[in-house]
Amino acid sequence: MDAVKIKAARRTTESQMEVTVDFGGVSVDYRKDINTGIDFLNHMIEHIAWRGEINIKIDVKLDRFLLSHVICEDLGMTLGRAVAEYVSKSRGAGVMGFGDAVGIIDEAKAQAAFSFEDRSYFDFTSAVEIPETVEGMASEDLLVFLDGFCQGARCTLHLDVLKGKNAHHIWESAFRAVGSALKNTLALSEARAGRTSGVAGAVVYELEQV
Repeated sequence: MDAVKIKAARRTTESQMEVTVDFGGVSVDYRKDINTGIDFLNHMIEHIAWRGEINIKIDVKLDRFLLSHVICEDLGMTLGRAVAEYVSKSRGAGVMGFGDAVGIIDEAKAQAAFSFEDRSYFDFTSAVEIPETVEGMASEDLLVFLDGFCQGARCTLHLDVLKGKNAHHIWESAFRAVGSALKNTLALSEARAGRTSGVAGAVVYELEQV
């Protein structure tokens, strides 16, 4: 299958998000195009790109206020929509549509699992206390970003922090796990050509005004 690039844009009166995802493999200078306006969020998305082996270009514009919650939610939805489009377009090539992985750094460990079945659900648990802030960013907004991704991608993500003491490491292990799980989810297998992640098959809605 040829390399695929997907561009997704989301515009509201509060924000304009443009995300381009290159699924042909991460480049050496992949960091330079990840510009969210929030340094630690940039760093976490770097882990998704590096472990997921994808290039992510991000352009964020806000109407008036630099609101972390708005950036995280809207950007998560937009990135999720781009990934969902790739999964849909790659079904004939045998995209897996599901995958899991573990992420570690020093004392911290997390595991993540994806399934793309047109069902938006994000579940997060932690065996350790999650600090309210990390590197000047609210931990809550990192969860908002991941929840937004699931909404945009119409996928299920379970993320579980298993160990950790340092706040930076806790989140780094979590996003490493997410990136590695995404790589496994986007992998191609000829044996799965045309198949969906779940046995229910593709979701079909029929709508009419009556």
